[in-house]
Amino acid sequence: MNSFENRLAQYAALAVEVGVNIQPGQKLCIMTQVEAAPFVRLVVKHAYEIGASYVHVEWTDEQIVRTRLEKSPEEGLSFYPEWIVDGRVKLAEEGAAFLWVTAENPDLLSGIEASRISAVTKPAQTALQPFRKYTLSNDCAWSIVAVPTPEWAEKVFPELGSSTEQVNALWEAIFAATRVDADNPIAAWREHADGLRSKAERLNESRFKELRYRSAASGTDVSIGLPEGHLWVSAGTKNKQGSVFIPNMPTEEVFTSPNKGSVNGTVYSSKPLSYNGNLIDNFSITFEGGRITSYAAEQGYEALKGLVETDEGSHYLGEIALVPFHSPISNTNLTFYNTLFDENAACHLAIGFAFPFCLKGGLKLSKEELAERGLNNSLTHVDFMIGTADLDIDGVREDGSVEPLFRSGNWAF
Repeated sequence: MNSFENRLAQYAALAVEVGVNIQPGQKLCIMTQVEAAPFVRLVVKHAYEIGASYVHVEWTDEQIVRTRLEKSPEEGLSFYPEWIVDGRVKLAEEGAAFLWVTAENPDLLSGIEASRISAVTKPAQTALQPFRKYTLSNDCAWSIVAVPTPEWAEKVFPELGSSTEQVNALWEAIFAATRVDADNPIAAWREHADGLRSKAERLNESRFKELRYRSAASGTDVSIGLPEGHLWVSAGTKNKQGSVFIPNMPTEEVFTSPNKGSVNGTVYSSKPLSYNGNLIDNFSITFEGGRITSYAAEQGYEALKGLVETDEGSHYLGEIALVPFHSPISNTNLTFYNTLFDENAACHLAIGFAFPFCLKGGLKLSKEELAERGLNNSLTHVDFMIGTADLDIDGVREDGSVEPLFRSGNWAF
């Protein structure tokens, strides 16, 4: 069996060669926390070894983030440095790739007033819009990977006796979920991407007008309309230079963007949502004419309210994603308390902005034209999980014919 050090190096190689797919002479920008430093050093090393011309790392410290929210005067919470945005935009214009290496504490901001969290996040989301257009349009290659922290590992494995055991167990789970344990991880990822692509192609051939979700166990009962010319997308996206990259590692989803005004019914969460350092659990959201009209949560109601009230667009959906219940991540029977993993264990939806590349010709359309075609716009985009073992999903065509897509939580074709 490969040693831990070898698998860690393979994970770094996957992030560089498959995640962002660095090309010779290309720049790489890494956004991360100081807790991830040992792994980030391996990523930087591998990027240079395969030909990156320059690697820039933006460091943050989660404790400093919390200290700011606790201690900063109100007027200081809204500040976001313009030079960070300018630097990322400049790198994007030069064809750089962007890698997020997350090392998070799911409860980092527990106890902080939701209004103070919102006072920081909304200005940051607004300021970063000029950069976000490069990732939203897939002009640049980008990806997200995660590494454990003691706080995160304790959340996932509370039954283990020590922090070391918990962190080691989480590493093992991450290696399994990202196919690091395969004989040839890079080849395994390319084969996996091909399988997801075939599902997307089948859905694109079907040209459904609407999807209908039903789960007796959870209570989810919702109909979601699809815009004319919608495109189902999966792992393996091309940037404007034609290089293929994988935005999320792991990924098990096939996804598209819904018709903003055609969502009706109620959905119930199937996993907790870690949002802005707070956990939102056992929640429900009701839609009428596409808009969120009510919501409830047993835990994290104020955090959920802050998400929904981000702006007008955060009252609508921007993504629907199909994930089989019997996926490698779901089969671990773990709740990761991390959206990157939990969203790939269950069908999910996303509140907030829609993807222009999920609409035929969408990358050439203005915001106004995208809105006319039914796509939502918002400062935010947050996935939440609704998939269950009994979830049934039907696709409805323009002529009213119905085709089963999911039965008992898994693909029906």
